[in-house]
Amino acid sequence: MSEPPLRVGTRGSALALAQTRQVVAELQRRWPGLLVEVVTITTRGDLQTGVPLHQLGGKGLFVKEIEEALLRGEIDLAVHSAKDLPSELPPGLELVAVPARADPRDAVVSRSGAGLLSLPPGARVGTSSLRRLAQIRYLRPDLAVEQLRGNVDTRLRRVEEGRCDAVVVAAAGLARLGLLERAGELLDPVAFVPAAGQGALALEARADDGRARALAAALHDPEAALALRAERAFLARLGAGCQVPAGAYARREGERLVIEGMLASPDGALFLRDREVAPAGDPEAAAAAGALLAGRLLARGGGWL
Repeated sequence: MSEPPLRVGTRGSALALAQTRQVVAELQRRWPGLLVEVVTITTRGDLQTGVPLHQLGGKGLFVKEIEEALLRGEIDLAVHSAKDLPSELPPGLELVAVPARADPRDAVVSRSGAGLLSLPPGARVGTSSLRRLAQIRYLRPDLAVEQLRGNVDTRLRRVEEGRCDAVVVAAAGLARLGLLERAGELLDPVAFVPAAGQGALALEARADDGRARALAAALHDPEAALALRAERAFLARLGAGCQVPAGAYARREGERLVIEGMLASPDGALFLRDREVAPAGDPEAAAAAGALLAGRLLARGGGWL
């Protein structure tokens, strides 16, 4: 008797479907003959597109309904953008694989092709995150920064229509949609810290589903998982979600894992940056370093969280 299709859950946005198709293609390359059914699920974050993310409150705005479908047994594997995942998963669910990470950087798409530092004073810059807003204001306080929701195509269209002079979006999202050539600049992730998990995908399954776990394990990339472990530990220590301007970026440098962290107050009055290191290849040390870095930023003035 043949195995049933692997039911893979995802959001229905163009980007979510594109990255899910990449995961499915890689699964089928690793497991020839594997049947896969893609199940699209609408999340609260998808429904309330007219409200800035930080005003919606709560965590898991783009994953809660997908996780509920996992727990009900309606899907077997979920494909998430890792930056959308809350720092704690529901009981009974686990991250079973982190594929190789795409570009973690933020990208500037402008009408003129100019980068962030080259935009003229007063230029209107759209962004969907408090993290980006805080860093843009820190680097270019002369710019007019606007909260901008919507999928990648919607945000790029705002630039084309002249409603914004530029937008800042994830480079990985542009690349997965075949739109990376639209970027005028890719921002240095040390100078402009990405969201924790940006560019990474996270595959989630029920802890007791041996088949889904085994299939997904073929896609696991230990280096990407190590960086994500440090970054998620940073967010967990902060207790931060999309309501807080915070970012973390971990990468291997030789035998060390170097972690950058930033934390700002919502009004932009406080902007904190620091870094921590851990031995490369040690997940527990990576998590401890991420938490230590967050604790140090809290002690330096981030106690308002």
